[in-house]
Amino acid sequence: MSTATAVDERLAPTSLVRKLLGRPELGAVVGAAAVFVFFSFAAPSFLQASSLSTILYSASTIGIMACPVALLMIGGEFDLSAGVMVTTSALVSSMFSYQMTANVWVGVGVSLLVTLAIGFFNGFMLTRTKLPSFIITLGTFLMLTGLNLGFTKLISGSVSTKTIADMEGFSSARALFASQWNVGSVTLKVTILWWLALVAVATWILLRTRAGNWIFAVGGGADAARATGVPVVKTRIGLYMGVALCAWISGQHILFSFDVVQSGEGVGNEFLYIIAAVIGGCLMTGGYGSAIGSAVGAFIFGMTSNGIVYAQWNPDWFKFFLGAMLLLATLLNAWVRKRAEAK
Repeated sequence: MSTATAVDERLAPTSLVRKLLGRPELGAVVGAAAVFVFFSFAAPSFLQASSLSTILYSASTIGIMACPVALLMIGGEFDLSAGVMVTTSALVSSMFSYQMTANVWVGVGVSLLVTLAIGFFNGFMLTRTKLPSFIITLGTFLMLTGLNLGFTKLISGSVSTKTIADMEGFSSARALFASQWNVGSVTLKVTILWWLALVAVATWILLRTRAGNWIFAVGGGADAARATGVPVVKTRIGLYMGVALCAWISGQHILFSFDVVQSGEGVGNEFLYIIAAVIGGCLMTGGYGSAIGSAVGAFIFGMTSNGIVYAQWNPDWFKFFLGAMLLLATLLNAWVRKRAEAK
């Protein structure tokens, strides 16, 4: 009798409220609504169509990287090299195309291979050495920072790359990675489409594929996952290569938006990606989170960074608000998860 009752409870339909309480991004959605309402009153220009396009662009540049970083954190790992890897991708494309006087697309292809190799290196070193991902990716971060500056100075003679705007293939590459279009009075950047597409694919992977189950299992406990047949090594390497793929997309956007790349860019951006993922509901301990949450976290970042400007406040306060949001989001996410587990 008790067994039948237990089975009936598991098969019983779940209420909408209970489903919402179980979603990792619930806290982020509540926070996003609060931030939106706050700046709507604090900055009248915040609600203008042109302001919305700027906010979406800022959110997309962070969100493209926050999405794979969120999957990596769900898998229980970090990547402190993600910020400078974006710059590395752009530098390789630019310098290879310029020095080899090749079609720009050749440089783009070489950049993809190099960036994916960096992601593979991070995952391979993590699984082979058993060292914490913090140490592995911190080492990669420092190496890439030095390589970005050293190779750029060695090849270009300065800290920035040479212009490639007059090279064959530049226009078509710009159309893919850095184009924009007008919808009424709103100017939208192609990065918004990249961002939404990546979030959709990541959500599908997490919720509808076997690989998504592997990611949650590895983040929940690698030893237990391995005991049930989950390919832990392949999953971790795949997650790091996913971060590298999105770093390549972001790097190409930077290159084809501004034509030249500064070798010192990207340092510190890895923390913004992690913050967006955590605000979106990812736990630092792994095994919990969502790609949609990372998108909401990136949107909060876009609203805050631009809302402060529209409200004509001192932008020096931005980091304070970012830190406060991180703490509040972490506390709110913990509360939401406890409520969900209690239900």
